[in-house]
Amino acid sequence: MQSTSKTRNSLDLTGDDFAAMMAEIVPELSAFLDRLPESGIPPVSGANRFLSQNATVALQPPAEQGRPLRELLDVIVQAAENDKNAASGGLLAFIPGSGLVSSAAADLIAGVFNRYTAFSVVSPAMVALEAEVLRWLASLMGLPETSGGLLTSGASMAIFSAVVCARNRLPENFLNGVVYTTDQTHHCLSKAMRLAGFPSSALHLVPADEGWRMDVRALRAMIVEDRAAGYIPFCIAANAGTTNTGTIDPLKELAAVAREENLWFHVDAAYGGFFQATDRGRKRLSGIEQADSIVVDFHKGMFLPFGTGCLLVRDREILHRTHSNDDASYLRDLQGHSSNDVYLPDFAETSPELTRPNRGLRVWLPLHLHGVAAFRKALDDKLDLAEHVYHALQKMPQVEVLAEPELSVVAFYCRDANGSQAEEDIATEELVRYVNRAGRVSLGTTRIHERTVARIAILNVRTTAAIIEDTLSMISTYVEENAADAVSD
Repeated sequence: MQSTSKTRNSLDLTGDDFAAMMAEIVPELSAFLDRLPESGIPPVSGANRFLSQNATVALQPPAEQGRPLRELLDVIVQAAENDKNAASGGLLAFIPGSGLVSSAAADLIAGVFNRYTAFSVVSPAMVALEAEVLRWLASLMGLPETSGGLLTSGASMAIFSAVVCARNRLPENFLNGVVYTTDQTHHCLSKAMRLAGFPSSALHLVPADEGWRMDVRALRAMIVEDRAAGYIPFCIAANAGTTNTGTIDPLKELAAVAREENLWFHVDAAYGGFFQATDRGRKRLSGIEQADSIVVDFHKGMFLPFGTGCLLVRDREILHRTHSNDDASYLRDLQGHSSNDVYLPDFAETSPELTRPNRGLRVWLPLHLHGVAAFRKALDDKLDLAEHVYHALQKMPQVEVLAEPELSVVAFYCRDANGSQAEEDIATEELVRYVNRAGRVSLGTTRIHERTVARIAILNVRTTAAIIEDTLSMISTYVEENAADAVSD
């Protein structure tokens, strides 16, 4: 690079300029990756300290003349250090996004090449790579060759498109339409329905059994009652791994109800879907292949950076009917080549987006670089760790584990000697605070049937057996000390 000033003030970099820029950026990222295994989950410090330390840059509008890259990198690194370390293997509080580095590299490549993938006639090769990923995923899920799909920014957008696809079964006045799900379903479904124009009354919650799975008998009764009341049942929204507990609804039985009642069968597999790549997961997810639509998140079960969701539908023609629009005159040269070919789809005609990033490369490169077996092994490792956590917690008399994990979430709470749920809730919250104060891992809580429950969600590619053992050790220390205090009192 000839000069730092030239790089700052010229919008269009040469290859040498770019190489010099990367020479400053890459060492920072490499250092972050090297310290990541030991970085833990320190408490988030908040914006005030960060902003006070970086007031000359972060609190100022962009200057007329550019600033040195080194100065800006320092601000970015400090900003990252003030945030929750989502890339750490110690983040067990939520279903994580690991931030697979090979996928981030693909994003850089895609951004520099900057290909427009909304219409296949513009970028047929890049669209073909993305379509290949979708065909691979549809095959993994057991969907037929008639299926199609699209990559989205996440499950929320994917579920929104799924709801709109399902809505096609309804008359033009669809306000009496009903979707059936349980209270364990992710809240993005209710949000998607609201965005799709449904009233809040359109979401009917089916009772769950003692394992938090949708009660099929109750569902059948509700469908009969709703039809008699003038509602139009049109969709069953099942879970293939809930966020709260990792529970899988009875997919085979629900698929049978959907067929008998002529309802759309949607499966939210945002968290659990990629366990289909493992032998254990495939058995537990049996029935997912009968879905009309499936949502998965590559940034969950495939460990990619945040922002990679996917919708698959059994009949790709429905995607086109739902999302295609009237011709725009300025796009006439592109739309004249409009395609719904599974090998070269026009994503602008099968999704809500017209302008979209080249998402396919961030999935295609890791899959081909590492191979499917590497992902399968990582997922199997997470299942093994979850089973280990379950059995270890079962041995602690002061802890109640809700159920054996079907996937990789283990939910539990602290027992109270007097059987007081209020005291158990307090103890469970204090346990999580005790573990999190150490700054090595981060646990979270949720509410299940009016009870406070702690969760250990194991799906980060960097979550190791050592991290899990450390977590279990801290839990054991807390419950033993808490039990001893109770006796002394």
